Amino acid sequence: MDWGLALGGLGVGFVVGLTGMGGGALMTPLLVLVFGIDPLTAVSSDLVASLVMKPFGAGVHVRRGTVNMGLVRWLCVGSVPCAFAGVVVLKALGGQDLQNDIKVLLGVALLLAAVSMVVRQVIQQRRATSAPVDGAQHLIHIRPGPTILIGVIGGFIVGMTSVGSGSLMIVMLLLLYPTLSAGQLVGTDLVQAIPLVGAAALGHILFGDFELGLTTSLLVGAIPGVYFGARISSRAPDRLIRPILVVVLLISSVKLLGASDAVVIGLFVAALVMGLGAGLVAMRRARGAAALKSP
Repeated sequence: MDWGLALGGLGVGFVVGLTGMGGGALMTPLLVLVFGIDPLTAVSSDLVASLVMKPFGAGVHVRRGTVNMGLVRWLCVGSVPCAFAGVVVLKALGGQDLQNDIKVLLGVALLLAAVSMVVRQVIQQRRATSAPVDGAQHLIHIRPGPTILIGVIGGFIVGMTSVGSGSLMIVMLLLLYPTLSAGQLVGTDLVQAIPLVGAAALGHILFGDFELGLTTSLLVGAIPGVYFGARISSRAPDRLIRPILVVVLLISSVKLLGASDAVVIGLFVAALVMGLGAGLVAMRRARGAAALKSP
């Protein structure tokens, strides 16, 4: 048991449970840069760890009712076969250069997405646009074709890089379905990511370099981290979760674009502090509401 790996898994798991994103973009660089793990081993072990970790966070959102199962089904139609295919294509192409190119493109996309979320929030505030009710299950018209396409794109990228099952998919869902609340975005993404990551993990077990001991150490910290992060995200209001989404998008993008370790660690600490703050606020409001209801 490597307790350093377990501590790293705890932090990454908390961010994943809180936001639904950041697992591959944070865990894989953490393993390679901090712990000196071989990149292929890091990608393979990260995907297998995510396969075990994500159901703990997804279960919280299912119980809270913050999952759109219709979206989950259509996403999986595209993502599951393409995730496995992405591993096969990467193996056939001998893929390090291709993998690096995809990570750079994904980093740019996530950076633009983070900026767009901030700009849109500013515009909404200036126009005094009312935001959706926090945590509500808003009715949406599901568009099967574009939703399957999101799954196809996300599946290929996850299979090739282990990055995108949360970050990329959440951004594309947000653009296609802007009325989804932050809680629904996180919950829906965590559930659809289980079969997606499962297909990619199977490919890497067959063609990659999976190590059981490394993955076990990560899971010791990641499982409680993702559980508590998901409990906070399923209760906290949108105005608390969305800034954290932006920070994690920035972490993912700057890491993929080759930023220094100091920048990445600083943003990661900021995300953890914001997440803990959101949790404390949510707990205080819940206690206040309970006190008002009690005779």
